[in-house]
Amino acid sequence: MNKAVNKIDSKNVKIDVHYLTRVEGHGNIVVDVQEGKLTKCEFQIIESPRFFESMLVGRSIWEAQHLTSRICGICACGHSLASIKAGEAALGIKPSEEVVMLRKLLLHAEMLDSHILHIYILVAPDLLGVKSIMPLVKTHRPIIEMALRMKRMSDYAGEVLAGRHIHPITYVIGGITQLPSRENLGKLYKMMLDARKDGEETVKIIKTLKFPQFERPTQYMSLTSDDEYAMYDGDLVVNGKQKTNAADYRKIFIESVVDYSKAKISKINGKSYAVGALSRFNNNSDKLHKKAKEVAKELGLKAPCHNPYLNTAAQLVEWAHCLEEAITIMEKILKDGLNEEKSVVASWPKRSEIGKIKYKPNTGVGCVEVPRGSLFHEYTIDDTGHITASNCVIPTNQNMGNLEDDMRKLVPELLGKKTQEEITLDLEMLARSYDPCISCATHMLDVKFV
Repeated sequence: MNKAVNKIDSKNVKIDVHYLTRVEGHGNIVVDVQEGKLTKCEFQIIESPRFFESMLVGRSIWEAQHLTSRICGICACGHSLASIKAGEAALGIKPSEEVVMLRKLLLHAEMLDSHILHIYILVAPDLLGVKSIMPLVKTHRPIIEMALRMKRMSDYAGEVLAGRHIHPITYVIGGITQLPSRENLGKLYKMMLDARKDGEETVKIIKTLKFPQFERPTQYMSLTSDDEYAMYDGDLVVNGKQKTNAADYRKIFIESVVDYSKAKISKINGKSYAVGALSRFNNNSDKLHKKAKEVAKELGLKAPCHNPYLNTAAQLVEWAHCLEEAITIMEKILKDGLNEEKSVVASWPKRSEIGKIKYKPNTGVGCVEVPRGSLFHEYTIDDTGHITASNCVIPTNQNMGNLEDDMRKLVPELLGKKTQEEITLDLEMLARSYDPCISCATHMLDVKFV
């Protein structure tokens, strides 16, 4: 960064970032200050709308998870699991405890994969003063090799557990179509044990990096549970108060449309709120694995934390938690084995049999925590088992309003203190701290194809 650039006129500032880099999808940051007054502050989602909810209408409930996993290549497993849970709720199917255990293991693997990608590939360049990871390949090659090794472990977990990480194929309504082999599970277990050392090194590295100092108290929503650090199941909670059944999510927040974005914005009690790693940490830090608590302590992260930039630190705490929880599940599986009768859906309906099943019109909601926050799938089926209405609420949608409110508070604090280039970077870093998945967020309803 050129330190010789003079401070800008704090009364008149215009920032226009096209397109924000190191995020998934295309988004703009537009800020306009005129005569000292902030007249515009927008995070614009400019990517074309995607009509998954409309595409689901008329399709069999048994097809939903294979379609909706295509919403995202990063959170494909999370979308698949939320979809499966919604389908099971609509059909009145309850999976076995062993199936739930395998699903939790898959969700841990996805958290491991996405969090390490965000920490090293998307955020680290900002903290090290470079534009991308490419210069770091030369200057910090051992660290980059370690990051890729950590990501390969979690990628392999998806392959072993779900047939493939991107768009999983073996997890279905009611169970799983094929159990992972003991040989592959053993190899994955060893990779997870080896990853502990890499995780410890990552904590040491992140501890040395300086995050921007900024705070804005807001509302934090996530799943919560009395039994565990909730990710697969639980009730919804806002700032640790008053639990609500996840199926009643519409009672908590309201989605609305803005004219400058292809993504909807959500609010609770008329105000913005955040979801994601920092929200989960703020609501559930007492349920973290003891090693994850040690990581939080070493990083100086305490709940409640109101600095959105530290969402990345919360992701590292969750990475440690998910790794230890995954290792515990793996040890149980390798010790006790998997029961094919309890897990494998041998009678999963063939296409020719789907129409013969007796269905009851019903609505089902599925919610899981994915890397970027609480994800909801809701399907209504008719008496033939076909979807008549659907709704998918994406974490990035929910975070958009909160990001903009952060920007509105941050910009005045930076005026007169930093250059335009520095302010632009701080805003980009703020947006990246939310780890937005923009393509997932561009959802529209009530579409008529002519």
